Amino acid sequence: MHHFLNNLNKQITSVFILSCLLIAPYSVQVTASSQEDLNYMQKRQQMVRLIEDDVKRTSVYLDKEALDPKVMQAMGAIPRHKFVPESMWDDAYQNNPLPIGHGQTISQPYIVAIMTDLLKLSEHDKVLEIGTGSGYQAAILAQLVNHVYSIEIIEPLGLRAAGLFKQLDYTNISTKIGDGYYGWGKHAPFDAIIVTAAASHIPQPLIQQLKPGGHMMIPVGSQFITQQLLLVTKAEDGHVTTRQILPVLFVPLTGDH
Repeated sequence: MHHFLNNLNKQITSVFILSCLLIAPYSVQVTASSQEDLNYMQKRQQMVRLIEDDVKRTSVYLDKEALDPKVMQAMGAIPRHKFVPESMWDDAYQNNPLPIGHGQTISQPYIVAIMTDLLKLSEHDKVLEIGTGSGYQAAILAQLVNHVYSIEIIEPLGLRAAGLFKQLDYTNISTKIGDGYYGWGKHAPFDAIIVTAAASHIPQPLIQQLKPGGHMMIPVGSQFITQQLLLVTKAEDGHVTTRQILPVLFVPLTGDH
């Protein structure tokens, strides 16, 4: 469910020149697979720079000019190309959303980064994700927290992501197929919740499953008008406040609700 179109920022067109790698003389014997890994590493570094530039340009909305270094480290470490169809691997590190089938996309890296950062995560946290999609957002979260619980309503996507998590040895991600509107009560409360599809309102079950002192990121609005990315905060006394971050465009949250 990772549709995103950043109506605020146009994609930058400047060409970024990758810094040269210092390689020892025997590097001519590097295998094809390791050379491919180096290429993807360079592309991730470039992607991180693009995210950093976008954060600076939107700092007035984010109330910060740089994201948590741990978040950026995760963005630079996760192999995003593994989460898109192989035919799109060469485009995987562009700062754009990409189609992943079933009418869904993997979110723009900038949006993944800021949504992750604004949750203010710690290593002991338990996080609920609504909309597994490609699995990329869950993989980023898994680098930063103790455990991620992720729900996907489109069965083929959910099963593919679960298989990919197993293949890549993400042992701290649990998945299920279901309607994310109702959360995952069995494992509540959650320190943070992230929703990757637009709801017409903040689902009450998710508010109930958010731990006091926790944060939720969720796009809210109609499918056909500008949506707002909201930061929802639940105080220790249970009082809920919201803060508008950016105008966005996500696919709608679906289900029998």
